[in-house]
Amino acid sequence: MSLYWRIFVLNAAVLVVAVLLLLGPVTVSTPVLLSEALILVAGLAAMLIANAALLRVGLAPLQRLTLAMATADLLKPGSRPVVTGQGEIAELTKTFNAMLDRLEAERATSSGRVLSAQEAERRRIAQELHDEIGQTLTAVLLQIKHAADRAPEPVRDDLHQAQETTRASLDEIRRIARRLRPGVLEELGLHSALRALAAEFTTRGLDVRHYIGPGLPPLDQATELVLYRIAQEGLTNTARHSGARRVELHLRILPQEGVGLLIRDDGKGIGGAAEGAGIRGMRERALLVGADLSIGPGRDGGTEVRLDVTDAKRNAR
Repeated sequence: MSLYWRIFVLNAAVLVVAVLLLLGPVTVSTPVLLSEALILVAGLAAMLIANAALLRVGLAPLQRLTLAMATADLLKPGSRPVVTGQGEIAELTKTFNAMLDRLEAERATSSGRVLSAQEAERRRIAQELHDEIGQTLTAVLLQIKHAADRAPEPVRDDLHQAQETTRASLDEIRRIARRLRPGVLEELGLHSALRALAAEFTTRGLDVRHYIGPGLPPLDQATELVLYRIAQEGLTNTARHSGARRVELHLRILPQEGVGLLIRDDGKGIGGAAEGAGIRGMRERALLVGADLSIGPGRDGGTEVRLDVTDAKRNAR
């Protein structure tokens, strides 16, 4: 029965009961006696309560669907309202679920194109930094050294200072280029890239320890890049915002035949802070390989970033 007819029948039943009461042996005096008024009020209240209860039961699936629509998040896929009952509400719920499936698939496809274009642009910028600016700074560094060797003593110290500044700028350019284009990932693989990443973020105030389990299965290039970028973003967020002193970076085999990445720190945690562009980018990357990404408080405080890439989801991608 459709929603229209269910509501119509419910209200018709209440009205029929009211008419039957009017046609029955019950009479109302003029003026109305107190006992008769109490009976009328009680009967009206009973009809209103019954009508409200029946409408709540009939419209409950619509309320659940409204809540699902309001809380749907394409970056956290998989949540679907349960299809209950029959008629228009059930069809509407099925249509909404189908729409979410289509939107999630289209979002994953479009995000894949965007991220692929982003990686290509990063490689181009890194190449230009290395070939153009890097070589120019190297030439400037050699010229300053040559000038410092021939300069008089009062000017030599200034030239040496300029030389050190130029060398520091060249090192920074190379560091930026490595972050833009993880050459070690392409040349030596994920394990070496994660070790290099941990060493890069290790400073006097932050100790980054890496734990890479043995016997990890081979991964395709896209999955390795996703794991590397999420590890890079997680460590960047830790270094900038957490105030942590220690970070653990784990790469291990999952019990359900897959690979898991875990980043755990001892910082102040994310609390109630809203997710920024970095975390949204991590979720979009996780969707590309069908991985499950969770970000929340750790067991002993701090923040825990967990990425699970199972074989079933990766093969179904």
